[in-house]
Amino acid sequence: MSNLLSDFLSLLPGDPLLVGEVSSIADEIRIVTLPDGSTITAKGVAGVGQKVFVRGGVIHGIAPTLPIVEILV
Repeated sequence: MSNLLSDFLSLLPGDPLLVGEVSSIADEIRIVTLPDGSTITAKGVAGVGQKVFVRGGVIHGIAPTLPIVEILV
């Protein structure tokens, strides 16, 4: 018999994968500016001006530098 709590928790969404640009570095923490202008802090390796993928406060890699297109539905 499976654990009902773990089954329920598996239905909840995880942290989203975000894309942003590293705007500053303080010690081991990177300040990442998202396309909507908000900022988040993340741990990882990236330089100022680089676009990065961030999930759960951790930098997961360098993102390609592509134009951002917003489509209203």
